[in-house]
Amino acid sequence: MDKVVGIDVSKDRLDVHVEPSGETFVVGNDHAGIEELVRRLGALSPPAVGLEATGGFENLAVAALSAAGFGVIVVNPAQVRAYANALGKRAKTDPIDAAVIAAFIAATKPQLRPLRDAETKALAALVTRRRQIVQMIVAEENRARMALARQAQKSIKRLLTALKRELESLDGDMDDHIRASPAWRVKEKLLASVPGVGRTVARTMIAEMPELGTLDRHQIASLAGLAPWTRQSGKWRGKSFIGGGRSRVRAALFMAALVAIRHNPVLKAFRDRLVNAGKRKIVAVVAVMRKLLTILNAILRDQKPWQTA
Repeated sequence: MDKVVGIDVSKDRLDVHVEPSGETFVVGNDHAGIEELVRRLGALSPPAVGLEATGGFENLAVAALSAAGFGVIVVNPAQVRAYANALGKRAKTDPIDAAVIAAFIAATKPQLRPLRDAETKALAALVTRRRQIVQMIVAEENRARMALARQAQKSIKRLLTALKRELESLDGDMDDHIRASPAWRVKEKLLASVPGVGRTVARTMIAEMPELGTLDRHQIASLAGLAPWTRQSGKWRGKSFIGGGRSRVRAALFMAALVAIRHNPVLKAFRDRLVNAGKRKIVAVVAVMRKLLTILNAILRDQKPWQTA
């Protein structure tokens, strides 16, 4: 059996477990600790190193391990926890989690995917920050409608002015990033050719789903978390659900689908057929999201803009 490494990531440390030998060790989650990690794993030459996505604490280790030539897999914590429950491992400590991650990688053999380069990560960070600023603007506008005191209204107005100025600055930074890459300019133009897909959605897709255009429609839907889960046992058939995958991509596609339902004749007709056939409206919207993603995937694959006919 090939060696597989599982790493549990926390803010200050990395707990490492090697399968099948059971070797364990701990290093700091800093430059010195990760240099030691790369050195020790270099002697083992594992084909796969798995880490949980932990809100960014894994980024330094992922970048260093990838640069050192290791096959790095960033796994979904919910999937790892479900795997641990299936094994009957109820206890949860950092060393146990590292062992479970290694066992999960060994058992499921997830596909190695190319990591995003530094420029794509920088664009993704700007997209994320823009979304946060927009959420703050919406929150302050809601507070403005409820505020009665003049002083509170003035405070909200000042903050809204500052937030909108920051939003303009972020949009400028994103424009600079897109202009710096001819490939991104072409992608943005192709994606934005679809009625319902604006610059923000196009840039979210470029930053958060660099695989777009390289996978088939089933794979890309699964990656976005738009492939429905079938629930069936014997003659019983439950409702199918979507979930997992990349929530930021789904959020962008949801907003794009709502716009497309009004302004894209092809997707509007598709949604209307589903509703007229008895589908719930939210189910029809999800179907539009999935169809829209398939269209965007095909557009980048074929390098041809949207055509109505």
